[in-house]
Amino acid sequence: MTNDARGMLDGRVALITGASSGIGAAAARLFAAEGAAVVVTARRADRLQELVDGIRAAGGRALAVAGDVTVPQDAERAVAAAVETFGRLDAAFNNAGYATAGALLHEVDDADYARTMDVNVRGVWNCMRHQLPAMLASGVPGAVVNTSSVAGTVATGASAAYVAAKHAVIGLTKAAAAEYGARGIRVNALVVGNTMTEMMEQVLDRDPELEGAFLARPVQKRMADAEEVAQAAAWLCSERSSFVTGAAVPVDGGWTAT
Repeated sequence: MTNDARGMLDGRVALITGASSGIGAAAARLFAAEGAAVVVTARRADRLQELVDGIRAAGGRALAVAGDVTVPQDAERAVAAAVETFGRLDAAFNNAGYATAGALLHEVDDADYARTMDVNVRGVWNCMRHQLPAMLASGVPGAVVNTSSVAGTVATGASAAYVAAKHAVIGLTKAAAAEYGARGIRVNALVVGNTMTEMMEQVLDRDPELEGAFLARPVQKRMADAEEVAQAAAWLCSERSSFVTGAAVPVDGGWTAT
């Protein structure tokens, strides 16, 4: 962060949700290393502050705003903090998510269905509703990246609720790209394959037999690490992807190639 090389996000202001661990935390560190001022949000305030302290110690600019993406006021507050602290909002990585182990549709209870849809769909909706006006007001090209999944393109063996939610994320992404493309804002989704994060560890703890299937499906025969996904998000948030919008970009080790 302290060298003179220009990063691909140099001078940009980025908001990252679900940043207390996993892909979100990796993205926050990478975005800052690439020159962005980052605002990170998640429910775990202590983890966020630890992340921000590390970024600042390495010479980056970062701000923690604890909140829950399912609460519209929290989504609004994170955007307002970005604008107040850093002057505008240029990019957003809507990464907060919730997953459960595979189950037959009739075995998914109402509470699990509601939580899955609230975090994965309503959370993206809440965030974009406040991010997009802020980007329009900034007068510079904006970029939004939403985290979907291979479950957003095919039935993967995950719960039907999760598959439905991640399909919805891609639908929201495409609709927003169509609505805001002429206004200077690009909106894309990441079709993320199995990534070794805390959430993945929890899924495997509940159903250890899933690991063999997860490793068998990608043509690369492994899971991603969080930084590999973060690299794709950073590129889509940068002007290096200036003619990419409305895309569902696979970061899945070839899962959806076969």
